[in-house]
Amino acid sequence: MSYATPINREHTTTVGVRNYALLFVACVAFHVIGTWSLPLIDRDEPRFAEASREMIERGDYVVPYFNNQYRFDKPPLAYWAQVASYRIFGENDLAARFPSVIAAALIALSIFAWGRRIGGDRAGWWAAIIFTLSLQVFAHAKAAVADMWLVLFVTLAHGAAFELIAGKKTLNAQWGWLAFYISLAFGFLAKGPIGFIPLLTVGAIKLQDRQLQLGKRFAFVRGIVLTLAIISLWAVPAIIQTNGEFLRVGIGRHVIERSFGTMEGHGGSTIVAYLLLLPFYFVTIFLSFFPWSIKLPWLVKRLQQPRDKIDNYLFVGSAIVFVIFTLVRTKLPHYTLPAFPLLSLLLARQLVAIDFPLRRFKTIAIAAAAAFVGLALIVPPLAAPSFPAHELLRQSQNDLRPEMEFGAVDFSEPSLVWYFRSRVKGWMFSLNRQSVHLFMGKSGARFVIMPTKLAETDFANLPHGWKTFSTHGFNLAKGQHLDLTLMLKPE
Repeated sequence: MSYATPINREHTTTVGVRNYALLFVACVAFHVIGTWSLPLIDRDEPRFAEASREMIERGDYVVPYFNNQYRFDKPPLAYWAQVASYRIFGENDLAARFPSVIAAALIALSIFAWGRRIGGDRAGWWAAIIFTLSLQVFAHAKAAVADMWLVLFVTLAHGAAFELIAGKKTLNAQWGWLAFYISLAFGFLAKGPIGFIPLLTVGAIKLQDRQLQLGKRFAFVRGIVLTLAIISLWAVPAIIQTNGEFLRVGIGRHVIERSFGTMEGHGGSTIVAYLLLLPFYFVTIFLSFFPWSIKLPWLVKRLQQPRDKIDNYLFVGSAIVFVIFTLVRTKLPHYTLPAFPLLSLLLARQLVAIDFPLRRFKTIAIAAAAAFVGLALIVPPLAAPSFPAHELLRQSQNDLRPEMEFGAVDFSEPSLVWYFRSRVKGWMFSLNRQSVHLFMGKSGARFVIMPTKLAETDFANLPHGWKTFSTHGFNLAKGQHLDLTLMLKPE
């Protein structure tokens, strides 16, 4: 007679909760390192950080502003997350970046959960580790931007769609479609229509298998209505409040023009340049997905063999992301981040399938983690003095007063607004060589930031009591070395 070993469900649940908690805490600790010592990088990080601060100042959580002007670039989810972070940590660089840290940790949890269901515990752990320890994720999980929130909700939508397509009993159909469409809505609120990518994945899977009956499972009509209703809770007031400008500029310029033209020099502005850049993401992935990209040629070869439905779904979802951004004219390496969770799951499943040695996987993971932690601890303190806005604020902060006005000549990067408005409540004026004298000649305390050579030429004899602060730095947005001087009139 044989006896089955009784299952201790309470123990199993405890272990499961412990594993999720361990993964979450480890990811937060890993990603947060260095976020407080590296100044915000022009141009996107200061724009997000300052827009969130201005939300609090205005008490307006519908329409974002930057330097007292509408900011239509992105929907509000990332700003809301930063506002919540400011309430906890104050208005500083760490607080601006912390929401991305949390989002990246939540993505790792969702990958872990999904990986366990489709490949067991090892596949779940490996997929979460692969995602977390890839170069592009390491960089953007520390960035005060919206990308990690987009990736989170696209991943959740992809996971819910997979369960619905597979007809898994582990996810109740009634809640499955809700999870899918709610995730689509929040994906849109994170970064716009690109959050709807999972719909294209579902459509592609349906085209591959015409026998699939997805209408009842997905409840498309009810689901789309739900998604639009959630989005409309923000979008309708935003459109009304801006007299339609949020729709015209936010969608018209920042979605349509970004797709068919280049934004801020990112991409090919001519047909020839566009065609030459078509392989862009298939080349940059080897850096973005490093160190795991060393296995991509092997993975591609493996996927040429007949794929099961799970691998096919992950492959199709990844391919759609790469195809979309390959066709879009504006190009930046991080645009393909929504594919990284799917790629991580795909690679983890294949590594587990061939019984890839655990020791070798641990060696790669530990080496990558050590290298990234080293970079996060060493590089930011060394680089910080090269960030001109941050350095000028450090030098001059004891002389700044809330009532001061300030302007800038030939360097009007968003970091000036973010850093100096932490001490000065006015707005930054963009000046030229002719208007700067009029600006500094007005009554009242004020200061201007301008190239040192111009300051030495145009203000060779400073009035009594004026102060100057100078720094050497680097404009990352334009790739230029620069020398800047802050001239301050105390009264």
